[in-house]
Amino acid sequence: MTINTHWLDTLKFNEQGLIPAIAQDRQTGQVMMVAWQNKMALEQTLKTKEAVYFSRSRGKLWHKGETSGHTQIVHDIYTDCDHDVIILSITQIGGIACHTGRRSCFFKKLDDQGNWQITNHVIKDPDQIYGNNQQTATKNNASNITATITQSSSDVLSRLDATLNERKNANKDNSYVASLYHKGLNKILEKVGEEAVESIIAAKELERAKNTNENCDKLAHDLVYEVADTWFHQMVALSKLGLSAQDVIDELAYRFGISGIEEKNSRTK
Repeated sequence: MTINTHWLDTLKFNEQGLIPAIAQDRQTGQVMMVAWQNKMALEQTLKTKEAVYFSRSRGKLWHKGETSGHTQIVHDIYTDCDHDVIILSITQIGGIACHTGRRSCFFKKLDDQGNWQITNHVIKDPDQIYGNNQQTATKNNASNITATITQSSSDVLSRLDATLNERKNANKDNSYVASLYHKGLNKILEKVGEEAVESIIAAKELERAKNTNENCDKLAHDLVYEVADTWFHQMVALSKLGLSAQDVIDELAYRFGISGIEEKNSRTK
């Protein structure tokens, strides 16, 4: 399919041929980051459905996540009334948009005394994000902008979140998830309960086999399979209520450095 490029001519780029682009979380509306795009970056973004920006310091295109793996799925592209700003409605893979390891680049809030206060915690140490990917990053350029990036576990959950959200508009007769949404929260929670019970049974069977020195390969797979089913249906429930796996990941990340007993005692009764 040939994509019309006349829309690019309606935009107002600056003297360097650039336009500011705001990446905004599709579900929450949170501003994740601000960068620059030129015509080629916008064309690639529309074509690949992943955010591509222009680096002023390096003088070339950069595919968001080419180093970190934290790509941005682009659902919609907006411009303002003056056609001089772009908003990308995105799903942030990995839940981290900022190079500091935080969810959003906008994590400093000005208080009444004129001091900047940190509002978002670090989800992942930047050294862990970029350390192992630096060699890969040097090989990336504008010609391989759509290169495949290895998915982390967080990437898988983020992509599943995006898929579950899209299924809300799917035909219930053609989509299992859409049929669950149609049946309502009680049915979804019923499935969560069923899969949780099956996970318990599978875990007990695996323990029994280990205690009697039986071959445990199949039973281990059965447990993983049932836990995956449980997680999946829990994610459907979260999505139904406007939440995501990333919210759970953020909560778990927050608990690092806090003892389990301390965290439990801090809960409001």
